[in-house]
Amino acid sequence: MKKYVIKGGNSLSGKVDIAGAKNVVLKAIVAACLTDEEVILENVPQISDVYYMVEMVRDFGGEVDQTGNTLKIRVEDIKSPRLKLETAVKMRASSLFFAPFIVRCGRAEIPNPGGDRIGARRIDMHIDGLRKIGVEVENKNDGYFYATAKTLRGASYRFTKNTHTGTEQMILAGVMADGQTVLTNCAQEPEVDELIELLNLMGADIKRTASRTITINGVKRLNGARYKIRSDRNEAVTFAIASALTGGKIWLKNVNVDVLKEFIEEFKKAGGEVESSDDNGIRFYIVDRIKPTDIMTEIYPGFMTDWQGPWCVLMTQADGESSIHETIYEDRFQYVNELKKMGADIELYNPKVVNPEEFYNFNYDDCTAETKHAIKIKGKVDLNNAVLTMMDLRAGATLVLGALIANGESTIYGVEQIERGYENFDARLKKLGADIEYIEE
Repeated sequence: MKKYVIKGGNSLSGKVDIAGAKNVVLKAIVAACLTDEEVILENVPQISDVYYMVEMVRDFGGEVDQTGNTLKIRVEDIKSPRLKLETAVKMRASSLFFAPFIVRCGRAEIPNPGGDRIGARRIDMHIDGLRKIGVEVENKNDGYFYATAKTLRGASYRFTKNTHTGTEQMILAGVMADGQTVLTNCAQEPEVDELIELLNLMGADIKRTASRTITINGVKRLNGARYKIRSDRNEAVTFAIASALTGGKIWLKNVNVDVLKEFIEEFKKAGGEVESSDDNGIRFYIVDRIKPTDIMTEIYPGFMTDWQGPWCVLMTQADGESSIHETIYEDRFQYVNELKKMGADIELYNPKVVNPEEFYNFNYDDCTAETKHAIKIKGKVDLNNAVLTMMDLRAGATLVLGALIANGESTIYGVEQIERGYENFDARLKKLGADIEYIEE
């Protein structure tokens, strides 16, 4: 069992390099398996989700050389198009191996994907889309999807809801299909664009041809390529809020500001300011006091669902009542009870919404009467030390932020969640001045 022991109250300062985006590199590893040539990925974060993906590639016959933050991947032959259950269920991105297995072997056996438990996160649209381009998919109720296809054929497919991973699934599958594939109501996230950029470097023909529309002209084969992963916007926001909460002296390096516009806009409404420097990077700080805000998470380019937990901690220090309305996942407030242990004054509730089935990005019918989609946060409160448990990756970062400003010493269990998406998180915080100890029992 892994845990952090954190003594709150320290002012953090210094420089931190923002790592490569987790949600790009996982999909880039899958893309590399579509060709028998070498693909080199740079600026790869050293996180457990990457290690799991590498393990899966090696299991089915791929060669992966991992040196520092560089991966060299070559899959000359796929020995078996079946993922091991015990590894694949640890992460949602494992479902994307449908594409290389079907393209290169004509069949795939993929477990029902795992990952963070922040809602139903069903893959219905993945399966529907794959069937549209010629894949036969069967679920035998043994934890696996069994897929076969003699030939992939281009087709038109419209997503009923915004789905980041579903869009990437169809891009990966359509890139070598016969003819043209047109996807509408697609996700617009920058991570999707990076996957498109990599695949085009490998010889694909993929374009965004209209708003939320992607057109793919199938190609016969893909070649190797070298690609550098851009910075992780979720990690950037985590350190930005850490900076604001503890004195605003952290300079963030290698940040892609273009994908943080909505966050920066809301941060300024909350009384924050942003300073940039050619030498030091960018820092986030509070000018006078933290002001309350009303946030609604939205699909890109709106306020990202992954940011709402850390933002909640920021709002516990605001002068007044704030709210966060979650519209992307139906069960993303698992961290609330943990923050309440620290003295946070948070109330769960359901806002009045017209046509909730259309308004929310999740399947509203999956919700129970106990499911709440919004919170009210009353500030300013002094957070106290507590014994806490991380329920998922972003909730883990949320609890660490709370502990950094809490009175006394907090213990946080479930560090394995943080290790899925933050490289050497405790060491980097310690270098900035945090009193944090990593313990493995």
